[in-house]
Amino acid sequence: MPDLQVARTTPVRSRAHYRHFLAIPTRWMDNDAYGHVNNVTCYSYFDTVVNEHLIRAGGLDIVSGPAIGLVVETGCTFRKPLSFPEIVDAGLAVARLGTSSVVYAIGLFRAQDDESAATGRFVHVWVDRATQRPVALPARIRAALEPLRVDEA
Repeated sequence: MPDLQVARTTPVRSRAHYRHFLAIPTRWMDNDAYGHVNNVTCYSYFDTVVNEHLIRAGGLDIVSGPAIGLVVETGCTFRKPLSFPEIVDAGLAVARLGTSSVVYAIGLFRAQDDESAATGRFVHVWVDRATQRPVALPARIRAALEPLRVDEA
């Protein structure tokens, strides 16, 4: 399948831009009728790389932790098709680390490819689980995200 020619709303990023990677195998059901990974599935890959890092490195307790990250914004620019069967390398970086919010930069890469097939933006606002009111990022989460910070200029 040829590379997709699309409007470039986000800059093309190489693997070097991202600070953490997670290999995600595509599944047969990820392909749509056009033979490539459906755009909705790419968003699930975004969610997977972010939450894997928060749980593993930041100790996020998704069941009973007092603070949770709510997704308030997402976006994606698709550049090249992905398809089953292949491994997607999901790259993660932090574009902005605020008091109660985080802006993630995410790149989805084919194996051995240095240019992203898809580039995404994913925004979390941290809230108190019970009240749903914004709270400061938990210290352990902030410590896990600090090393992922990049300059988005």
